[in-house]
Amino acid sequence: MDIDFPLVLVVLTFASGLIWLADIVFLRPRRLAASPVDGGEESDEPKEPYLVDLSRSFFPVLLVVLVLRSFLVEPFQIPSGSMLPTLEVGDFILVNKYAYGLRLPVVGTKVLDVGDPERGDVMVFRYPEDRKTNYIKRVIGLPGDTVRYNDKQLFINDKLVESEFVVRLPPVEVRRESLGGVEHDILLTMGRSGAAGEGEWTLPEGEYFMMGDNRDNSNDSRYWGTVPDELIVGKAFAIWMHWESFTSLPSFKRVGGIE
Repeated sequence: MDIDFPLVLVVLTFASGLIWLADIVFLRPRRLAASPVDGGEESDEPKEPYLVDLSRSFFPVLLVVLVLRSFLVEPFQIPSGSMLPTLEVGDFILVNKYAYGLRLPVVGTKVLDVGDPERGDVMVFRYPEDRKTNYIKRVIGLPGDTVRYNDKQLFINDKLVESEFVVRLPPVEVRRESLGGVEHDILLTMGRSGAAGEGEWTLPEGEYFMMGDNRDNSNDSRYWGTVPDELIVGKAFAIWMHWESFTSLPSFKRVGGIE
């Protein structure tokens, strides 16, 4: 069963805050009024109910986590090899939540416009076909662009995105390309046709075309379409930990905006 962690965090934060506030405004004054008086002086303050004590202890912690996670930085783990060689399976990355504007948690509504995705960015977004699932890909096309992918070659607005050969490591070939000034490596599987992902797409306003760096092994915009602005989560900017995993692919020097 999938757990909607942002929703759970919001509910727990608001519930604990409301319980604590209700105690301050209503319950505590009643406890004090009902407490016995000893020798003309009030006795020790009655003990708080367990739920109130728990809420008072956890609310500040939950609030800090909610603010940090929703508006500043959120950690993610890479579950698949679609972004090889830039991101490996098991990488833990940090995502800047305010790079593309401040958004309300859970609903994702933008409340403050800070900036827009740029070509070459590595971006986390909610999968359009299952909005509870987060995907991470590279921004290829911006609103208004025409993107074409043919015979494993990428064209943006009818201009070929040049790539240079780096190394051949069967079953893959590593090539280096530059998008928006961001230099990164891509993987192409040798002997595999790219026909399944071929096509041409013209992007409407507020929509982005996303592709994985592992071009022949990425479920991306070539198959399910563009990503609307309201599904953007944030910009990946750092790898903070890697959990070793065993794959058939060698380790690569990672470039392209994620260090």
